[in-house]
Amino acid sequence: MMRHLFPHPMLSATLLLAWLLLAGSLSLNSVLMAAMLAMLIPLLTRAYWPNRPQIRHPLRMVSYLALVLWDVIIANIQVARIILFMPAAQIKSAWITVPVDLPCPEALTLLAGTITLTPGTLTAEFSADNKALLIHALHAPDPDATRDEIKSRYESRLQRIFR
Repeated sequence: MMRHLFPHPMLSATLLLAWLLLAGSLSLNSVLMAAMLAMLIPLLTRAYWPNRPQIRHPLRMVSYLALVLWDVIIANIQVARIILFMPAAQIKSAWITVPVDLPCPEALTLLAGTITLTPGTLTAEFSADNKALLIHALHAPDPDATRDEIKSRYESRLQRIFR
């Protein structure tokens, strides 16, 4: 019965929390609206989610989100330094292909989103077989090191979360 009402419980919880944060209130109206959205949106979109991702270690997801938040803060400082203090001739922008081996499209999307959210990097394209990402880096004097850092820092953690 619960699976029928909440086909994607993580999505429902996220929607509920997001609505309450956006509303900035725990009034009865806000809570009812959040609950309604948390039930209806997953029900209306379940046909587009035929396979639910299996998150094996939800607590690792929390540590992953903390890591990404930290990296976004640090990357903001690094990008500000590059833009403000580095001569344009010394900036080494690069296109980097990052091969990936993630178990589900949701994990791949999370990796691409993480890269894009981190200032100074942008996911530009997925390969047709979803086995590689094309990344643009604002400053990557060693593109191989940037690729390896993405794989070890983010992809390896996502593999442990979703496998």
